[in-house]
Amino acid sequence: NNQSASRQQVNIGYMPVVTNLAAPLLDHVSRNGSGVHFNALKFASFAEMAESLRNGHIQAAFIIAPLAIVLRQQGVDVKVVMIGNRHESTLVARKSLNAKRLEDLTGCTIAVPMRFSGHNLCLLEKIEDKGLKGKIRIVEMNPPDMASALTSGALDAYFVGEPFATQTVFSHDADVVAFVESLWPNFICNLLLVEDEWSSANPRLVKQMVETAARSGLWADRHPDEAARIVSDYWNQPVALVRQALTVPPERVIYDQFVPKASELQEMADLMVRFNLIEDPDIHGLVDDRFARAANTEGIEEFASIRSP
Repeated sequence: NNQSASRQQVNIGYMPVVTNLAAPLLDHVSRNGSGVHFNALKFASFAEMAESLRNGHIQAAFIIAPLAIVLRQQGVDVKVVMIGNRHESTLVARKSLNAKRLEDLTGCTIAVPMRFSGHNLCLLEKIEDKGLKGKIRIVEMNPPDMASALTSGALDAYFVGEPFATQTVFSHDADVVAFVESLWPNFICNLLLVEDEWSSANPRLVKQMVETAARSGLWADRHPDEAARIVSDYWNQPVALVRQALTVPPERVIYDQFVPKASELQEMADLMVRFNLIEDPDIHGLVDDRFARAANTEGIEEFASIRSP
């Protein structure tokens, strides 16, 4: 609705989760006036978003991290240029289970966004470490469907990015079993992926996108109420729910560790090989950290100041 023939447009795919908070904020700060418009396009599934990126319908995507590795190995020429906000995923379970730890979910079914997700890798590793292999069932489910599946009794628990987990905690249908940082410190849920040919042809746009995204996270950290009001319209979620996801527990979400590191993606690729999700751990050429490293994060005050100069 905001497209203009007189303005340059960059289409960015995203899911309505806290780790993708930058996408609606980028859209909102650039939707009016002159200059490039970073058009945030909401998807219902990461698989659909990946196909859109593969086919050139979008130029960038805030996408679930292990899927970036899969796309690269499938020959899609993509680069990771930024890490989304960290520590924003939660494992929740039906209240009637009274679950306080993973072991309490023995015999239960837990949903994750997809098999190529950090959530799945995290659960597989913890299940193996705790000797629970074969005792907990993991299923794939699109995040927007998880809350209703739990409340209907189709699911016992789910592990996903916020605010989808908070949704059932907020409605008193579920309890928090674990915050992801207690299971995987510095957890990466989503990252910003760009198509390499487009990126190479448009380094100025990539710089502006990454820098504005980084600045938006730091601004949201200081202004959670205003951030919640803006993104709730994009996410079609109540402002109170979004605010709770951003602020409870306090200072949980990490906004300033956005520079991608090959070592972190390599750890993820090695886990994917360990659990037979991919055959080859090679991620050579996947990470391009130069834009995130060069991002100017000074002088962030009012919302308009997040826009990269």
